[in-house]
Amino acid sequence: MLEIKNLYFQVDDEGQDKEIIRDISLTIPDGKLVVITGPNGGGKSTLARLIAGIEKPDSGRIYFNGEDITDLSITDRARKGIGFAFQQPVKFKGIQVLDLLRLAAGKQIKISDACEYLAAVGLCARDYINREVNDSLSGGELKRIEIATLLAKSSALSIFDEPEAGIDLWSFQNLIEVFQNMRENIKDSSILIISHQERILNIADEVIVLKDGQLTEQGRREEILPGLIGTASAVAACRKSGVDLGKEENAGVQ
Repeated sequence: MLEIKNLYFQVDDEGQDKEIIRDISLTIPDGKLVVITGPNGGGKSTLARLIAGIEKPDSGRIYFNGEDITDLSITDRARKGIGFAFQQPVKFKGIQVLDLLRLAAGKQIKISDACEYLAAVGLCARDYINREVNDSLSGGELKRIEIATLLAKSSALSIFDEPEAGIDLWSFQNLIEVFQNMRENIKDSSILIISHQERILNIADEVIVLKDGQLTEQGRREEILPGLIGTASAVAACRKSGVDLGKEENAGVQ
């Protein structure tokens, strides 16, 4: 379980301190798929980076399975079981997909095991297992390979920062299926997704809404979504506030 208590984070904006995260406290329970949504610039991606250890908070604490991890590095948090998938997956010139999966697993996994991870994200193993992780792969392919590395790692908490950004519609539809499969098999682990996409929100167990660096709502999907997308007036209000309701052209899906 992840617990965040009174988290603050600010940046220097032309000589002035600008608060990005303002006194956020929340809990991400085990065995749940949780989606964080809200207007652009609300602090969603910053919060994900704070949880992963990419950024350090100015104050507040982060606890993972009862342990204070606030001062741990991204590497130490990864060892504790926190996996992070970037908006733009990292390319590794000279490294093959099999090597990447073995690095993620932390051991010399069998080719058959690596193939299972690739199959789980909708990739034909024989076409990808020996491919180099470079510019020859599309954005959708890189996204799915990155998710496969999190499966190989068996992360206790898997964080995805706007996974729909920059991928085509076909890949997005497959991505939804991947998350649905992960959701059905998470058990004691948990999944945290930063997204504006209605179809991703629709498979969440819980939804968290951030606005102006503050938590404005948190609850079960059935409780939160009607206020975001339930009526025409709510749809208009959400779009005006910056919440994207699933239009692929507004979600970075080409």
